[in-house]
Amino acid sequence: MKRRVLPFLALLAVVFFSLPASAQFNTQAKAAYVVDYGTGTVLLSKNADLPLPPASMSKLMTLNMVFEALADGRLRLDDRLPVTQHAMSYKGSTMFLNTSDRVRVEDLIRGVIVLSGNDAAAVLAEALSPDGTEAGFARMMTERAKELGMTNSHFTNSNGWPQVGHRMSVHDLAVLANRLIREFPAFYSMFSETEFLFDGRAPQNKSNRNPLLKLGIGADGLKTGHTSEAGYGLVGSAKQGDRRIIFVITGLNSASERATEAERIVNWAFRQFVNKTVIKKGHKLAEADVWMGEESQIGIVAPKDLFLLVPALDKDNAAGGGSGCGQGGLFAPDAHGGESAVCPDQQVDLRCQRWLRML
Repeated sequence: MKRRVLPFLALLAVVFFSLPASAQFNTQAKAAYVVDYGTGTVLLSKNADLPLPPASMSKLMTLNMVFEALADGRLRLDDRLPVTQHAMSYKGSTMFLNTSDRVRVEDLIRGVIVLSGNDAAAVLAEALSPDGTEAGFARMMTERAKELGMTNSHFTNSNGWPQVGHRMSVHDLAVLANRLIREFPAFYSMFSETEFLFDGRAPQNKSNRNPLLKLGIGADGLKTGHTSEAGYGLVGSAKQGDRRIIFVITGLNSASERATEAERIVNWAFRQFVNKTVIKKGHKLAEADVWMGEESQIGIVAPKDLFLLVPALDKDNAAGGGSGCGQGGLFAPDAHGGESAVCPDQQVDLRCQRWLRML
């Protein structure tokens, strides 16, 4: 590739990762992380990699394991699972399950998402555990988290019940939320359900605890958490227009403070930032030399419109017409797997295609 291409890509990275001081946000949360889903731009990071007690927010990892099992056929939504004495013994938020129950997987999933059922999470865990125990499932969770790049997560149970060593970072929770949205769209709609009543039990406990779902601000997930050790937390996501954000907050002092802080973050993220198209699909960025091909050079073009997330007041001054970066590539690590920002504008021969894949 011609030497001038590399400085160009370096410029994109500098522009992408720069966030002006005017756009900064002060939060009362002990730890917080806010990321733009489409571009991967990190809008807020506070103690993002600090391992903390996640409370019920760690149930998202249990749900990831369940969704993976549904995808590969180890579970089916209409499978009925038994309730053990261990699962039934959990206190706190529950589905009020009994050992005489045989509960459909789909109901257990809703029990975890909407009701934050500690018992429901344990039933699912025991069904998927290699040794039939929740502890065995927790070890699976930890191993899988590492495979997914969640380097500051360690699980000792399926539901976030306070135990020594059960920890997650808000960054890891954001990575997990991104995965649930991206990889499991068929199940994601469950996170926006505001009520679930299982078998007529405990109607006073049928409401989703996510304080944003009924505010009309585009919130559609994902999971609250609270223990005395963890404080109040929320893994949230909201979509307005063609933009989605993911945020994680934890360590707040009350449910009302959590609700207020979460709403502030959503409003700030959507009002203070906008997408600016900086490169149109098909725009020729540069040329690359071709080795042993029918042509000596090949054009490098943008495979799609490329966006730069900019402060709303500065959108008219954002780089354009050949500089910038966005959802075609040069993502932060949390985005969509490091897609390439460039592609050839023509095909030459197989040897050339192989060389381009090495770039």
